[in-house]
Amino acid sequence: MTDRPAPPERPAVRVTVAQLQVGTDREANLVAARDALRTAARVRADVAVLPEYASAYDPRGVGVDLAEPLDGPFVTMLRTEARRGGCAVLAGTTLPGGEPGPDGRPRAVNAVVGVDATGEVVGAYRKVHLYDAFGHRESERLAPGPVDAAPLVLDVAGLRLGVLTCYDLRFPESARRLVDAGADVLVVPAAWVAGDLKAMQWRTLAVARAIESTAAVVAVGQAGRGVVGRSLVVGPDGVVGLELDETPQVRTVDVDAAGIAAVRERVPSLAHRRYAVVPRG
Repeated sequence: MTDRPAPPERPAVRVTVAQLQVGTDREANLVAARDALRTAARVRADVAVLPEYASAYDPRGVGVDLAEPLDGPFVTMLRTEARRGGCAVLAGTTLPGGEPGPDGRPRAVNAVVGVDATGEVVGAYRKVHLYDAFGHRESERLAPGPVDAAPLVLDVAGLRLGVLTCYDLRFPESARRLVDAGADVLVVPAAWVAGDLKAMQWRTLAVARAIESTAAVVAVGQAGRGVVGRSLVVGPDGVVGLELDETPQVRTVDVDAAGIAAVRERVPSLAHRRYAVVPRG
């Protein structure tokens, strides 16, 4: 009987979690995001994750007045810093060009932009599930992304990172679709609105998505007025390895690729599935 060769070691991916406080001052937001990306570069992160609406945010609602195109100042800065630091970036922004609403007024698009370590934009996920809940009406200002668009999955240092955002976290089929596209890690930029039980629900849903998908979850929230903050990184077994409070801060953790593979081998629930996820209009 011959010994099998040892499998190649799968590296850890270094992730910088940038829990930023964001307002309507675009220049101040850009500086805060740039500082976070430079922090990520100093610690040799493979990827930095910024929250939903990192370019500009108004807790009363975000619309076309806070939107800017992919070649605007914010995404241009993301590309410059990614290239300079050799660090991929996932960041929430607001894009113009959404279809008009029922009242005929123009709407924007809530998006997460993916930039690779060379500074190239590799994709933009346009939020499918708009936050028409808890008394909010995101759809009055924003148009949803197409439900049949290809998932945004970014290859980073041996792992595949799939993107959803904020309210999407309440829809397990969104996570399943990303896993079907090869995601090992679910990245969730958010501006999770504060309120009764909201912080508990944010944490519970992030842990649930990790366990059911046997995937790591990197859930990055905004800090500040009207949002919960409380970013967290969850292992595929549901263990929370990093959890922040409500204040702005930037932290870096390593996500273990071998650990994800080990959990998936021990708990092959993805292979045991009997139902598929299909888009619904």
